[in-house]
Amino acid sequence: MTTTTLPAAEATAAEPKKSKKKLIVIALVLVLAAGAAYWFVLKPSGAEAAPEPGEVLVLEPVQVNLESGHYLRVGIALQLTADAPEADGSKALDATIELFSGRTVEELAVGEDREKLKEKLNHTLEEEYHGDVMEVYFTEFVTQ
Repeated sequence: MTTTTLPAAEATAAEPKKSKKKLIVIALVLVLAAGAAYWFVLKPSGAEAAPEPGEVLVLEPVQVNLESGHYLRVGIALQLTADAPEADGSKALDATIELFSGRTVEELAVGEDREKLKEKLNHTLEEEYHGDVMEVYFTEFVTQ
């Protein structure tokens, strides 16, 4: 059996190369760990927190003229955000009258159509009140 030994100069040159590779691998792992920690822990989230609900502003019901001499008596309530200033309901009532005027009784009797109109009203009120209205609720909805 023959054993080969490396000359002393070659043996010492091989050890620093291994040590440099280990050092580079350790540094790379530390950099990746620091990046992951920043990403999952320290980085502020891009999405804003949902607004907290504040008071519910209940408005007096109004009568809206529908098609063919019918009418709708509708009452609404506005769910305001916690940081919303005191709201005036006149914009909401105006938007409600504008949205429901001239519609047919049959159109308002179908739950899906009524829900679409409610979503449209909610979207309009979010814009009119600059995000201070979170939701709109029907407190009264009577057609005749």
